[in-house]
Amino acid sequence: MLILLPPSEGKAVPRRGRPLDLASLSSPALTDARREVLDALVTLCREDPAKAAEVLGLSAGQADLVDRNAGLPAAPTARADRIYTGVLYDALDVASLSAGAKRRATSRLAVASSLFGMVRLGDRIPSYRLSGDASLPGLGPVAAVWREALPVVMTEALGRGLLVDLRSGMYAGFWRPGPDLASRVATVRVLHEHDGTRKVVSHFNKATKGRIVRALLEDGADPRTPAALASTLERLGWTVEVGTPGKTGTQLDVVVSEL
Repeated sequence: MLILLPPSEGKAVPRRGRPLDLASLSSPALTDARREVLDALVTLCREDPAKAAEVLGLSAGQADLVDRNAGLPAAPTARADRIYTGVLYDALDVASLSAGAKRRATSRLAVASSLFGMVRLGDRIPSYRLSGDASLPGLGPVAAVWREALPVVMTEALGRGLLVDLRSGMYAGFWRPGPDLASRVATVRVLHEHDGTRKVVSHFNKATKGRIVRALLEDGADPRTPAALASTLERLGWTVEVGTPGKTGTQLDVVVSEL
């Protein structure tokens, strides 16, 4: 099973740690694409900070994020599970997992990244700011870079297991599984039900996804189909509705009522 997570917009900033070494990251086939995106981002932030703030969607009070990007090649790094923060990652709380769940997290979790394409929790990365919808001068949309670079890498990472896709729409556009993988792809959506109406509530959606991943890691089950995943989630206490299988997989709606 491969559980694919979205990144967080906010990131922890390590105070110390060795600098970024692209060659040390998992999925070395992505090294060239990672270097292209990194070089384009660093060049922009060093040479035209005002343009960088515009491209990155930053306010006047966030100039420090441009400076941080400009210094990425020499910036200290930490494990990805210590860099990504926010609601989903707080609910997942990797640091407090049992020893067995931590081992499963290392092998089963991957994070979509606009800068690195895909990282594993043990990869050492710096704190950065780059949205998945950014377009960098001289490079173009980062999503287009990853749409070209990721298919073979992600297929190899998935192997013969089930893909549990928890990415947001922006990051789902980096790589979409083909029809040949559809029977082994489950896209999970969290719906809040109130007074008979169901909708996605952003904060609640992220927190629930974090709790779902945590529960799966602690439980240790390794479902191989979307239906088996739905059964596992129901056993763990969630209400799940299974959609009709499609060309890119099966959507599972996790329905919750409490806030």
